[in-house]
Amino acid sequence: MFGGGGDACTMKRKELQEGKDAKDDAFASSDANHFEKRNWGLLIPGVVGGTLVALYAVATPFVTPALRKICLPFVPATSTQIENVLKMLQRRSGSLVDIGSGDGRIVIAAAKEGFRAVGYELNPWLVWYSRYRAWREGVHHTAKFYISDLWKVSFSQYTNVVIFGVPQMMLQLENKLQLELEEDTRVIACRFPFPHWTPDHITGEGIDTVWAYDSKSFQGSGKRCPEILSQRKKTHNRNISLSVKCEDLRLALLTSLY
Repeated sequence: MFGGGGDACTMKRKELQEGKDAKDDAFASSDANHFEKRNWGLLIPGVVGGTLVALYAVATPFVTPALRKICLPFVPATSTQIENVLKMLQRRSGSLVDIGSGDGRIVIAAAKEGFRAVGYELNPWLVWYSRYRAWREGVHHTAKFYISDLWKVSFSQYTNVVIFGVPQMMLQLENKLQLELEEDTRVIACRFPFPHWTPDHITGEGIDTVWAYDSKSFQGSGKRCPEILSQRKKTHNRNISLSVKCEDLRLALLTSLY
């Protein structure tokens, strides 16, 4: 009798213990799920925030120039454009500067031809990438890249100047170069010519056209009749509106492809 009662008590205690263990397991599982959800709740905002910061860091150098009054959009030079620039540099030597050097294609190509080439670019990401490309191509000793605003740099020390410009900046850049450059300098304009200078050489067609100006073009242009210059400026301004629309459309198409 007593033995049977003891067994019943033992079984009852066992059932109670098992029930308690089950509740403890349920609480532990609930705590684990809550902890996991809390971790995910912290992780997801962290990842999103980090991504936004990274996008801001990468995009800011590209967007900031667009907020300036006059800027150079980054559109990589085509292989034909590079060939045309090098053609204009034949029988030339000395130093070369690419104003708005982008990813460094012109500077690196010129360095391979024996020039001491320098590129000025406002976008730091493009400058760092250009330096890497120059190192990879083995011309980092003669191809240098600097982060700088082209309007704050003097180009008087260079004997060859290359510019991939846009219509709204060519007149201002023409005046700047005319004041700074020496008599033995050659200026090579790509995509758009200078408004008042008469090119000594032209090669290519369409968007790949390249204009070369020797010293007689820009050293003598300051002596021209003011009335003629005024008329040419009016004509240039009319051409700008059409050229800007075409360039904006082309840039939009290139952006959609990227």
